[in-house]
Amino acid sequence: MSELVPAGKRVGPSRQQLQVSDQNQYVSITIGGQLFGIPVLIVHDVLGPQRITRIPLAPPEVAGSLNLRGRIVTAIDVRLRLGLPKRDVGDDTAMSVVVEHGGEFYSLMVDAVGEVLMLSTAEFERNPATLDPRWRDVSLGIYRLDAELLVILDVLRLLDFSRNEAA
Repeated sequence: MSELVPAGKRVGPSRQQLQVSDQNQYVSITIGGQLFGIPVLIVHDVLGPQRITRIPLAPPEVAGSLNLRGRIVTAIDVRLRLGLPKRDVGDDTAMSVVVEHGGEFYSLMVDAVGEVLMLSTAEFERNPATLDPRWRDVSLGIYRLDAELLVILDVLRLLDFSRNEAA
């Protein structure tokens, strides 16, 4: 039997119970056989394969645009952004993780979307010196999981095309 709570009395955890979490949550994605993570708080949507409209004269990493509930979203081929080979012609199985940057929505095209991982901040490591420089440039750091390495993507840097133009 539930207890009645008097009007005006606060229900829920106290301030002492609401402490900063020592856990981070990431949406796991796979690109070219490598496991990556995107902070769950910046993910707006996860989409299956979408119809992409090409954008003339766009950088190679920009696959085109798609319509997401009436809003135009720029689709980024993360494979190309990371220096990986293109998908095979006719391979339309790419999934998308929609994120927001600078007031605009971007669809990050990936090979697969996995589960949400909750990982301890104590296990987070800086990028190893042996990590590919293109990946290091767009990575916040790594987690060493049981069977593989999880590279945490810095979405702001991933979507910063101005740095590529300057190079």
